[in-house]
Amino acid sequence: MPFATYEYKERIRKTKERMQQKGIDVLLITDPANINYLSGYDGWSFYVHQMLVVIIDEDQPMWIGREMDANAAKVTTWLYRDNIIPYPDDYIHSEIKHPMDFVAGILEEIGQDNRSIGVEMENYYFTAKSYLQLKKGLPNATFHDATLLVNWVRLIKSNAEIEYMKRAAVIAEKSMKAGIELIQEGVRECDVAAKIFHTQITGTEEFGGDYPAIVPLLPSGEKTSTPHLTWTDDRYKDGDAVIIELAGCYKRYHSPLARTVQIGKPNENLKTLSEVAVEGINACLEMVRPGIVCEEIEETWRKTIEKSGFVKESRLGYSMGLNYPPDWGEHTVSIRKGDKTILQPNMTFHLIPGLWLDNYGFEVSESIRITENGCETFAKMPRNLALKEFV
Repeated sequence: MPFATYEYKERIRKTKERMQQKGIDVLLITDPANINYLSGYDGWSFYVHQMLVVIIDEDQPMWIGREMDANAAKVTTWLYRDNIIPYPDDYIHSEIKHPMDFVAGILEEIGQDNRSIGVEMENYYFTAKSYLQLKKGLPNATFHDATLLVNWVRLIKSNAEIEYMKRAAVIAEKSMKAGIELIQEGVRECDVAAKIFHTQITGTEEFGGDYPAIVPLLPSGEKTSTPHLTWTDDRYKDGDAVIIELAGCYKRYHSPLARTVQIGKPNENLKTLSEVAVEGINACLEMVRPGIVCEEIEETWRKTIEKSGFVKESRLGYSMGLNYPPDWGEHTVSIRKGDKTILQPNMTFHLIPGLWLDNYGFEVSESIRITENGCETFAKMPRNLALKEFV
């Protein structure tokens, strides 16, 4: 397992504290990152229904999932074998039965059918049909929205988690350098993506990489005006700018990183935009420290770029770390106006001051850890616009 058993037990304890505060007796966890966080379970099985059941007065949670994935739970978790409960394969993609019918039956069998049950309502992996079938199968239970309950427990990282993110950052740096090195006039976008993927997975001689929750984002040319495009088989041209946003991933822990590359001579507009963005992120990194609130970081950024006439409406960053596709963010804290979360040591964020205008853009980001006196970046790379000579 990635962590010692005592660390998993401490996570369970903190989760139960939050359950008690919200009046929840039974917590049904379907977010695979939260399942992993509390049990260690790690498998590409989140495309079917699975869950971890945390009962307020039971020492260990229960894993319930597809029968063919039960051995994965035995291999990757700290749970007793009796707490790994598989459902038969005929529940998969059936029109007459649903995996939540099985879950309801188990909860009834163990006397949990009339308790206060929390479910992660706002969740990629928990469907409307799942909720309806649970309510149908457990008519005497009281249901509560437990969205992000475990996510908030994850906010402050342990030293072991920080170490995994540092390793992820080494992979992120290596992958970014590999992408920048290959980008040149005439090279296909998909070949750059392939080289990045290869580097992300091979990692280093000391430790290999995991698959990241988001694929490399590689908009180029006018497409740099928007952040969330991947790649095509087009070839780069002289004068193209290319945004690279990627992450290193180690044991499901991420360290995202973004940089912008210019093939040939940049135009004055992009040059100015890059200088403003870099000035803004540098100002933020200098002022970040424990005790301030998240919106103060955004205020520093906003006032810095306003001097040059720029405005960024979207948030400046978010908490991140452990996750599965389709996102490496934790969905809790955002660095934006109105977020008054107080920074504490070992919180981790993706600080991403991207500026996307009508037909061009610039992006630079850092994954950061709040330290006892300030913050540190996980990666160590120049932030300025990377220039590639036209040959």
